[in-house]
Amino acid sequence: MYNHLHSVALPHLDIEATTAFLIDLLNTPSPTGFTEAAIVRIEQELSALGITSRRTAKGGLLWTLEPAQENDGQHITFSAHADTLGAMVKEIRPNGRLGLTQLGSYDWHSIEGTEVQIHPQQGPSLSGTVLNIHQSFHVWGAALHDLKRTATTLEVRLDALTGNAIQTRALGIEVGDFVSFDAQAQLTPSGYIKGRHLDNKASIAVFVGVTRELLRHPSRRRVSFCITVYEEVGHGAASDIPVDTSELIAVDMAAVGGNQTSSEHHVTLCVKDSLGPYDYALGNRLRNAATRAGLELKIDIYPYYSSDASAAWRAGLPCPTALIGPGVDASHAYERTHQDALIATAKLMLEYLR
Repeated sequence: MYNHLHSVALPHLDIEATTAFLIDLLNTPSPTGFTEAAIVRIEQELSALGITSRRTAKGGLLWTLEPAQENDGQHITFSAHADTLGAMVKEIRPNGRLGLTQLGSYDWHSIEGTEVQIHPQQGPSLSGTVLNIHQSFHVWGAALHDLKRTATTLEVRLDALTGNAIQTRALGIEVGDFVSFDAQAQLTPSGYIKGRHLDNKASIAVFVGVTRELLRHPSRRRVSFCITVYEEVGHGAASDIPVDTSELIAVDMAAVGGNQTSSEHHVTLCVKDSLGPYDYALGNRLRNAATRAGLELKIDIYPYYSSDASAAWRAGLPCPTALIGPGVDASHAYERTHQDALIATAKLMLEYLR
């Protein structure tokens, strides 16, 4: 197993256990609206730690760790989301292939060539591949290069004997069935974790690792972890946050690329996204915690981003919010982060709680 000696390495996160759980969770399908399997997998991991969690009204998950005997009366809630990008069957085409409608926001070209699973109402899932309607260069020539990737020009080729809509329906597939994108998750020898859906399963894996550490060394604050299941469509934490929460800190991916400051090897504090700025004072408390922990905290702004914290504020949550998270490259495509970023995110959370 990879053992990287880096300036942020620390004993506060069992990185091997965290990574193993993350890879397993990445490979568990959970497009928005179809998250039961992922929630069950998280429950299993918590149960192994002796943690009792409860389902939220919207199908998410919540668990709370009580403070040490001496406490400061604060209740800090961390949120992350288990739902991922995906699709639903929009139409069954005359050739037996499937037209899709998006779950979440992504560019259509980012899923071309992706292996998928179709989840019928009844029976086992079926595999397929996202292709465009002019996929073969030998047939279409330059038309392939000129084709714009849209809902109309992409379709799912099923791995089943079908050549028309009647045969596809006979397989049990219908309009409204969920379609999940295979994560193709892997850990490289250099410590990079690659795969779809690091947004936001990387943060959930960190939550479990932080929980493991807090069981050994409790916080002076009441700490809750809320897993939402509708973040990708904008209303994940619009409800289900504990009513006595003093501060809400969303933990989600930090987008890497272009003129951003975020890095795959660091934790980021996002100070503004598409809704506007997050709470200034809470952000400064997190900056101070990073300094105490010896972390190089990245500060960034994401104009095309929203989070569980911004959804909670839109819904009227009456407390400060902030957004932190590990740096993730190629967000909403085939993503990548590094174990360093998971360790740094856990270290910031633990330092802030202590």
